[in-house]
Amino acid sequence: MRHGESTWNVEGRWQGQADPPLTELGERQAAVAAQAVGAVDAIVASDLQRAIHTAAIISTAIGVGPVLVDPRMRERNAGEWQGLTRDEIEERYPGWLKDKKRPDGFEHDEPVVARALGLLDELAATYEDAAVLIITHGGVIRALERHLTDDAGMVPNLGGLAIEHDGMRARVIERVLLIDADQIEITIPGQI
Repeated sequence: MRHGESTWNVEGRWQGQADPPLTELGERQAAVAAQAVGAVDAIVASDLQRAIHTAAIISTAIGVGPVLVDPRMRERNAGEWQGLTRDEIEERYPGWLKDKKRPDGFEHDEPVVARALGLLDELAATYEDAAVLIITHGGVIRALERHLTDDAGMVPNLGGLAIEHDGMRARVIERVLLIDADQIEITIPGQI
């Protein structure tokens, strides 16, 4: 699942591996999402504070913990675009977003997928026949979805994928949304 709304989500900034905190709405999103989580045996979070804080709120609400923190679920590095808005990117890199070009330092899908799948393999071996909730980031979720299904779309806060791992390989079961727009405002930013 993707973390709750962060301050940079509100500002429309590409977060990448920068570490902005959750907003009050992001905290409420996590609390509402906890009601929909169901039974899990463990919770793992990226090492960025927006994911850790989201996971901690859910962990406290459902009584599963401690939250295990793993940097392999960290958001991709957005290189020179970290902290910029789409307008600022377009101004400095005209046409790059449309042409799907990326700046120096931008972490492409392959290393993101390799580190995320490494963790999924490890969790499948450690938590055989168990449910594990992972709180991560939109870029990681989209990279995994592209790799596992050849398709990916925007991921809202507290949205993500149900993934099954049989000990040999991971496969996407379905897209999941833990919060309902009628329950609480959802942010779907157009950037990482």
